[in-house]
Amino acid sequence: MGSWNSVSMEVLYQVLGWIAFFSWSFSFYPQAILNYRRKSVVGLNFDFLVLNVTKHSSYLIYNASLFFSPVIQRQYREKYGSDEMIPVGANDVAFSIHAVILTFFGLFQVLIYDRGTQKVSKTCTAISSVVWATALVCIITSWPNQSWLWLISVFNTIQVIMTTIKYIPQAFMNFKRKSTIGWSIGNIILDLGGGVMNFAQMGVQAIDQGTLVNFYGNIGKTLLSLEVIFFDLIFIFQHFVFYPAKKEGTGRTIIQERTPLVAPADKSREDNV
Repeated sequence: MGSWNSVSMEVLYQVLGWIAFFSWSFSFYPQAILNYRRKSVVGLNFDFLVLNVTKHSSYLIYNASLFFSPVIQRQYREKYGSDEMIPVGANDVAFSIHAVILTFFGLFQVLIYDRGTQKVSKTCTAISSVVWATALVCIITSWPNQSWLWLISVFNTIQVIMTTIKYIPQAFMNFKRKSTIGWSIGNIILDLGGGVMNFAQMGVQAIDQGTLVNFYGNIGKTLLSLEVIFFDLIFIFQHFVFYPAKKEGTGRTIIQERTPLVAPADKSREDNV
């Protein structure tokens, strides 16, 4: 069983991990608070929320299974080496549990607040259905041979793919509206901080162990950090550079978009948002 070579590196690993946890966990609240204050979810893409449920549920299955299951940990060490450390920490599991709860809360807000003409697209529904149907087939396939490490790796792959896909509808909506009103920038800044800290945490473990196994042994966590950083930078540029909100002389943001969310002529195409 792998162990730390340096106590200071172990402490730094834990510190970075819990900073990432709090940063990522708190990143859910600015959007929830913004929705509450506006009593509206107009500007928040519903495809993003639905895809996020699949993403975080898959990540929770992976993290919790690898962290708590001795059987899966044994299979991991048989594949990557008996001296290798498990690449999932308590902060990863805690974050995933919190993320699933807050993501479902976001869907609840969609049900109770003003939605305008927005709705979940048929494309999003189809993607989510195919993903969960595929996951079910993988569960049935892995059961006879008890290939649990392979199975949770499938869920880890799902969360990586969904992380990429989930941001695209919101980025496109911002582009189409030429506005980020309704999309919390506080969420993005905290999300970016979590991605940076998460990647740094993996770097600390790699330095201590003198190997990069944890990067490709948990490729999902590695790609998650890189994807988050990439898309958050896009959203930051959209908010501050491309589509900055207009302000009154009092400094208050004018809640007026440059173009309507769904023009009457485009109503037939709103499923493609």
